[in-house]
Amino acid sequence: MNDDKHYIDSIYYQLELTAKYCRHLGNQLFEKLKLSITPDEFAALDTLNSNGEMSQRDLAKLILKDRPSTGRILSSLEKKGFITRVADTKNNRLIRKIALTDDAKKSLKKTTVIIKEYCKKIPKACSEMKVEELRRAIIEFRQSLQKVVEINI
Repeated sequence: MNDDKHYIDSIYYQLELTAKYCRHLGNQLFEKLKLSITPDEFAALDTLNSNGEMSQRDLAKLILKDRPSTGRILSSLEKKGFITRVADTKNNRLIRKIALTDDAKKSLKKTTVIIKEYCKKIPKACSEMKVEELRRAIIEFRQSLQKVVEINI
């Protein structure tokens, strides 16, 4: 914890608090804009869109959700017609991969535009350069943690 006197002064705790504020902001934003999906559903769709078809387990690892939570997100997306599950094999085992529907791609694009436009109106707390520096530092910090943290999903 470096020279921090208390755990609550540590970078770990500060990042955790910041993440909680970001989660609340995201929930409030999606609710205020009356979007048809939740922030977790949006993250799942965006991850699938970026990475292509994948299994529920692989998606859970990327969005850092346990498999039951990921299953609930996927069930909701399936009911909304945003994903399909297709049979495939991996290591000679039958698995179900998740694929985006055309409706999902349209909704994802529309939602992304709405969020970006709304965020342009929010007063900036930091310059874009500082935000980019922070983003890079957080990624670097997370990557160093990934080398020592075991996450079983």
